[in-house]
Formats: sequence, C-alpha cells, structure tokens
Amino acid sequence: MPLSNTVPTKPSPTWRVVLDVPADAMPIFEAGLSELFTSVSTFEVEEGRCWAVEIFLPQPPDEEGIADHVAILAAAAGIPAPRPRIEALPPTDWLKASFEAFPAFSVGRFRIRGSHLEPGARGQVDLVIDAATAFGSGEHPTTAGCLLALDRLSRLVRRPRVLDVGSGTGILAFAAAKLWGVPVLATDIDGESVRVARINARVNGVGDRIRVVLADGYRHAAVAVGAPYDLIVANILARPLVAMAPALARHLAPGGRALLSGLLTRQEAMVLAAHRAQGLVLESRIRIGVWSTLVLRRRGRPA
Repeated sequence: MPLSNTVPTKPSPTWRVVLDVPADAMPIFEAGLSELFTSVSTFEVEEGRCWAVEIFLPQPPDEEGIADHVAILAAAAGIPAPRPRIEALPPTDWLKASFEAFPAFSVGRFRIRGSHLEPGARGQVDLVIDAATAFGSGEHPTTAGCLLALDRLSRLVRRPRVLDVGSGTGILAFAAAKLWGVPVLATDIDGESVRVARINARVNGVGDRIRVVLADGYRHAAVAVGAPYDLIVANILARPLVAMAPALARHLAPGGRALLSGLLTRQEAMVLAAHRAQGLVLESRIRIGVWSTLVLRRRGRPA
C-alpha cells in the first residue's frame, strides 16, 4: 500500500484471518505475525485461557503461506497449530478508517502522528508514520521501549554513528536522526519495508540523513563501510538477536551501545547470555507489559 497524504475515495475489499490461541502463546503469535503483517489485532475470548489473533489483508490471503507461518509460531510456543479461519469482509475504506483510528500519541519527547494531523508543540520531536505495509507505528511496546531508550540516551551520547537493523517503517532511524542530527544507516530484509522507509524518510524531512538498504542483518557493504557504530538499534525478535550477537559485537565500537528489542521478558536471559559472551554488559532495561527493551554496552573506552 503506497503512502499518501490523501485518502482514497473508493473503498477496497478486505480479508480477515482469525486464529484462536492459548493465552500463554498469544505474545509469541502477536510478535511473530506483527513482523509479517501490517494490521494485526488481539482480544481476549476466554479470560485467562484463550485469545483471538486477527490479521487484516487488502487481498485474498496466501492460505498455504499463512499456514506455514502459523506452524512455525506454534512450534515455538509448544502448542498444536491453530486452524486459521478466513473470511471476506464487506468493502470498507480501510485507509480512511485507519487514519481516523490513529490519533497522535506521545512516547517520551516523541510525538507520533499520521500525515493527516498537524505537528505538535515546540519541544516535541515529531515523527510522521502513516498506515503502510511495514511494521513500526510506535504503538507496539517494543517500538515504544526503543523510543524511550533513545530519548534517555540522547542525554548521554553525543553525535553517535548509528545503525538501525530491521528498520521496518524507519521510525527508530528517524528518531535517532532527529535527536542527534546525524546520518543513520538502516537495513531491512524486506524490500517493501525498505521502500516504505525511504518514503517515510522524505515525509519526516530526514531524507538527506537516512540511507535504507536491503540487507540480511549486517550483510551489506554499506554496513561494513560505516562500522564501527556507537549505537546499534535492533528491534526484531529474540532468536535473530541471539544469532546476530557476534555480528553486532564486531560492528559496535568500544564503549558503544546496543539497543535491543522485540523480545519477551522471559527471553531476556537468552538474549543477554548471547551478548555477554561477546563482551557486552547490561546497562539498563525497559519493560512494558510482557515486552523488554535492553540497552547493552560494549566494554572499552570510546575512540
């Protein structure tokens, strides 16, 4: 869905996929599906026992692909794969509805708004994010935790070299560029996210400071050229964070900080162990509900 400052006048048909998930497994499904789909919602069906996870799509779903993703998440949660229920919804102008349902909100000094709303008051850092086919509106606790951590770090760090791994809409890269007035390199494994982030960079007035490249983690020449980084932001998922810990350490400057999110509080120990093995130490953490954001620091003195 291309970003636009105008709302389409014609509605488009939408499809809904519903999964019934045990309460204990809901965070895993919410996180995993939110990484893959723009519109994911959850609500409790049976108190303490069952939640419904809904995916909204603008086109008929790839039933086989969804079933594969559900099977992977179910295996991670240790439960049988729930059977998706798929239904076509009546035509609705979903982008308009999304605009109306997306009021501006604040996280620390940041004010996140759609392009249909006016800028905030002086002293606030304005971030413009519209409904789009990429993850990261600022509302999810993982993104909010990263924004709060960036806000705090802005008082401790001066003009860092910044890398954003798994940038999604680009919101965290824009936040860093606006806080410090520095260039930021952002990577994402998804081509659509790269496209959306580049558009969003121009909308946010930081198109000259943000470079977004298609890359699997740290595997891109631009990442190697820009290293070492004083600040690496990675809001992805726990297992990819663990797998990429050695690469993160190689690209992080002595005394540099890594801001990690996308993990549940019960996954903290696993993520911390992987990074401590690479010489990083925990500096602080932010917990919002069942989600954690970790700020780690590499030993050594900054150059």
